[in-house]
Amino acid sequence: MQIYLARNNQQAGPYTVEQLNQMLSSQQVLLTDLVWHQGMTEWKALGELSQGKLYYQPEGYQPTPPVQQSYSNPSIASVNVQKNTAQQELASIGSRFLAKLVDLALWLPALVIPSFFMQEEQVAQLTELQQKMQNANSSDQAIKLQEQLFTLIPMEAWQAMLVYIVLMLAAQAFLIAKSGQSLGKKVAKIQIVDAENGQQVNLMRAFTLRSVIFIVLNLLFMPFITIIDHAFGLSQKRQTLHDKLAKTKVIKR
Repeated sequence: MQIYLARNNQQAGPYTVEQLNQMLSSQQVLLTDLVWHQGMTEWKALGELSQGKLYYQPEGYQPTPPVQQSYSNPSIASVNVQKNTAQQELASIGSRFLAKLVDLALWLPALVIPSFFMQEEQVAQLTELQQKMQNANSSDQAIKLQEQLFTLIPMEAWQAMLVYIVLMLAAQAFLIAKSGQSLGKKVAKIQIVDAENGQQVNLMRAFTLRSVIFIVLNLLFMPFITIIDHAFGLSQKRQTLHDKLAKTKVIKR
């Protein structure tokens, strides 16, 4: 079996499975490097194929005795990996919208949590305050009503909401770091990759820049940032504003 590797838009190979595993164990090959061999329809990260292990055995492949030989770093070749990027189809607006809806729906339980810590009378007062806030005639009145609403919610409820939010952020960060997919993107079968070479990006770019920082910006400048963000997504490259910030794009998985 001939295996090809790619890193930083450079391709190398072919290598045997034994050569690949020897370079993997010596860290000449990384789990983030892209791999392609016969039987695959697209390039994939080695870590995805090996399930995070430092050993790869293709399905149906029978290993041969190890060869005692050293192999050079796969980055020696300078051939552009056109096959990888050419096969990457940009995610549609509809699939990205679906992923966003699923991810947003996962935050809804945080809004329900306070009701588990409140008496029926307090829930009724909370609902009344929310209605008054919607009908507030001035920003001062809305702020006062908001302060009353915050005071009405028990401290235990705020703590439970915080725990839920932290757990959700941790879960999303783990999934994005592993595959470039949030829960919503897994449902929509789309993935975050580098805008230039189509490879998986690190957690800082895929999650911190795209999600956390942008969530803060949306809270501060709602709805202007949200509108501008989605307007950018209508461009030919379908890069939203947070994609451009992180230098990423979203493709079909």
